[in-house]
Amino acid sequence: MTTPTDAPDTAGTPDTAVDEAAYDRRRLCQWLAGRARADGVARRDLLRLLAAAGLATGLSTAFPAPARAAAPAAPGIVKPLPEDRFTVRGTNAETNFAALADTGHSTPVSHFFVRNHTSTPQLAPSEWELRVWGSGLAGRERTFTLADLKRLPAVTRSSFVECAGNGRSFYTSQQGQSAEGTAWTLGAIGSARWRGARLADVLRLAGIRRDAVDILPRGLDAEYVTADGTNLGHVRRPLPVPKALDDVILAYEMNGEPLPPDHGAPVRVVVPSWIGIASIKWVGDIEVSREPLFSPWNTDFYRLFGDAYPPGGSAPLTRQTLKSAFELPWNASLPVHTGHRLTGRSWSGAGTVARVDISTDAGHTWHPAQLHDTPRRADWVRWSARWHPTAKGPTELLARATDSTGRTQPRTTVHNTQGYLFDAVVRHAVTVV
Repeated sequence: MTTPTDAPDTAGTPDTAVDEAAYDRRRLCQWLAGRARADGVARRDLLRLLAAAGLATGLSTAFPAPARAAAPAAPGIVKPLPEDRFTVRGTNAETNFAALADTGHSTPVSHFFVRNHTSTPQLAPSEWELRVWGSGLAGRERTFTLADLKRLPAVTRSSFVECAGNGRSFYTSQQGQSAEGTAWTLGAIGSARWRGARLADVLRLAGIRRDAVDILPRGLDAEYVTADGTNLGHVRRPLPVPKALDDVILAYEMNGEPLPPDHGAPVRVVVPSWIGIASIKWVGDIEVSREPLFSPWNTDFYRLFGDAYPPGGSAPLTRQTLKSAFELPWNASLPVHTGHRLTGRSWSGAGTVARVDISTDAGHTWHPAQLHDTPRRADWVRWSARWHPTAKGPTELLARATDSTGRTQPRTTVHNTQGYLFDAVVRHAVTVV
């Protein structure tokens, strides 16, 4: 095969290949009716987990916190985590959003957040293999090495990866509602240039059948054990075949360099626009199935539970939501009678960012910000606005994005017990001095 060249980045085109809402409704019904397979979890453990979450009984009760891995003595992250760039949260490291100022459009590896269920494995690229197998293949399983992937046509996509719980702490601090899980502010996101092979090319070489419905990537990090000792196995989460064949890539480079350990080396899945758990790091095998697949990461986790949702919970989460953040320290002090250039970023999982409005008086008046990037699907846009405060005292800065679907960030977000998909306008406190 000839030396591959990068294919054009088509991530700016609308994603019409999969009706995600219909897929979600169908999978939810199949799960609740017991017609889907929960891979790798003992039935007694899964029933106990579902009962705790109110699924097995259908009762709309209070739901417990998501299961957590036993906390290691160290966060298990390889790269340095200087305090000016990161806030360490257990096995995770949140980017301090103010540290992104002047870093450019793509998030440097040195600033990119880390979301680990256990700890970062360090795998030898020369020994890595990807096993593709399952009932959804026409023939026998197929194994790919990193060299095999690099012989395929390469594609580069600029895309954000964002944890579904990004912004979770604002359910409490802004809305007075409890939410279980890591208390992220807005730094559980990063955008990078990912380069790799199309998952579609790999699946077709493996002989995917026309009647395959789901694919299930699985990570090579340590098995995830809950606080009560239940082993849920390796992190894994299914994707519908139409999405897998659309814009998903098996990335082996990040910002023009080999993928670093904390971000999935040697190879990770990148699923543009979807919640971060779909972009499995350190991928080691992919099951292709003719029957619907489930794992704890789309049954007990990464669904919406609460008073506003059905007793069995929402359908499994897919697309990310709409957010904005200032590149400014929390509770910053800014001099009065001085010109300030406020900067930040906005992003949407449903469309492109069409407009960003800024308020410097706690939402009483709004003014358009200047956008500094061409809006693209699955990526963020940098923006700026000028402010010349004339009075001392505390105030709140607000940024409100509108995307190409016509949706605008709301004042409040409908609550869910696990604190996912917070998309309300964040009230950023500052003091003029």
